[in-house]
Formats: sequence, structure tokens, C-alpha cells
Amino acid sequence: MSERPSSSTPGGDGGPSWPLPGPALSRIALTLGLVATGLLLVFTVGMDRGEQPNAEGATRSPQPQSQPQSRPRAQPTVPAAATAAPVDRPAQSDEDELDKWSRQVGRATGIPARAAAAYGRAEMWMRGERPGCHLSWNTLAAIGQVESQHGAAGGEPGIGPDGMPAAPITGPSLDGSQGRAQIRDTDRGEIDGDATWDRAVGPMRFLPAHWQRWEKRATGDGRGPNPQDIDDAALTAARYLCADGRDLATAGGWWKAVGGFREPATRGGPDEYARRIADKAGGYADRAPG
Repeated sequence: MSERPSSSTPGGDGGPSWPLPGPALSRIALTLGLVATGLLLVFTVGMDRGEQPNAEGATRSPQPQSQPQSRPRAQPTVPAAATAAPVDRPAQSDEDELDKWSRQVGRATGIPARAAAAYGRAEMWMRGERPGCHLSWNTLAAIGQVESQHGAAGGEPGIGPDGMPAAPITGPSLDGSQGRAQIRDTDRGEIDGDATWDRAVGPMRFLPAHWQRWEKRATGDGRGPNPQDIDDAALTAARYLCADGRDLATAGGWWKAVGGFREPATRGGPDEYARRIADKAGGYADRAPG
């Protein structure tokens, strides 16, 4: 485990704080100290992942252009928060506890344990860096299921121990055909391999322009962020959802964040997309171990 440098977040959130989300506080009862059972999780708790987009002066790709869509209308409720991921501390027991937790969640929900670990880890990090966001892992899991079936879209056997799909996950060209959005290339094909049209990539199916704005490496191995890596993809999704001071425990915050996640490429518009995610997230919360 690496040493924890001081955390820096915008908006005056202050230093890290480790409270469990309120709706899940009474439900988590995990035993510390179990030996991890072979999930090769590269785990770097307490990195300074920051909350800012890419540094000033960095080359920015143009934002995707498409037909404007209305912002999602906030619904009166939000999906319940699921059983919280373990408390984040700079200790080996964190990795052991996350391993146990992800296997419990996997058995209860059908989410592959390796994917559950990525979603849980992202919740742990954002709990410390943006506690006011109140992100629960089941929202990330719902996005992962809708977008790629937790990485299974890359073929069998799904996400491997290294966090990578069996084959790169790349959506069809967003060229306006067959009811798809029309988004001309924003990344010169560097992320999605298409220099004419954009494509959604990775287990969370990021548009290239969104990935470039919020990308973050989830491990301290010196490599750049990779949208195909489920740890990087889950953390980047969490950073997007928690941006602009959004509170996902409120109807307005949750529906705006989730409805805009894949805009302007979402079929049926942001309302339809957010409803699909809400349905999946609520189901995971209901089935998660208490």
C-alpha cells in the first residue's frame, strides 16, 4: 500500500472524511483481516486523485457535436444506496476487506466480483475526496451493466484479474445511422480508433471527449488512464458523476448526473437513460447483502 499524500479537492470540501453513507450505515458488517482469495487487485488507497479536470494548458479535444437534448427531469426519488463499500484506510486490511466485500456482493447480485471491486473502490475514494457527493457503488454498477454487462461485452471470460476485458470494448461509429447520434471525431482516433466519427469505449462506454476531461488512473503504476481498464473507468465515471458539487442523494443531483453521463449519445434521451440506470441501481440495492 502506498503512503497517503494530502488530498486536494475543489469547492472547499476540506480533507478526507470516512463516514459510511447514511442509508447503508446499519447494513455493513464485514470482518477485517481475511486473506484475499486471488483477485489480483492493484490497490492504491489514498492517492491524490484530485477532482479537477485535466490540468490547465493541456490539449483539449473539441466537445462532441450532436442534436441538443433536453436535460433529464428530476424524479421525486433516487435509487436507494446499497450496502457500503469498506471504509478506506491506508492498510493491507483494506484490500482484504474489499476482496471479501466484492465476493459477497457478487454472490448476492450476480455482478462479477472483479467488477464489484472496481465499483466499490471508486465509492471508497469518492467518499473521502467528495463526501458531499454521496455516491453509492450501485449507481456505477448499474451503468456498467447497461453499457457492457460489466465488461462481458468484450467476450468471455469477461473482466480479468488485471481489470481488462477479454477484448477491447468499442461501440459502433456514431455516424447518425440506424438511429444513432451523429458525433464527429473529437480525439483523432487516439482513444476509439476512429478518426472520422466518435465511438463509445470501455466497460463504462465513455465518449472520447468525456474521457479526456475526467480520466484518472486508479493505480499508482505510472501508466496513463485506460478507458478499457474497469478500475480506471469506474473511477473516471465517479469523478464525472460527482462533478460540479452534485449531491447524488438528492433527486436533482442524481438525475442530472446520470442522465447526462452518455449525452449526447444516449438513445431515447437522458430521461430514458436515467430511468434504466435507476431501475438497475435499485435492484442491486435490494439484493445487496445487509
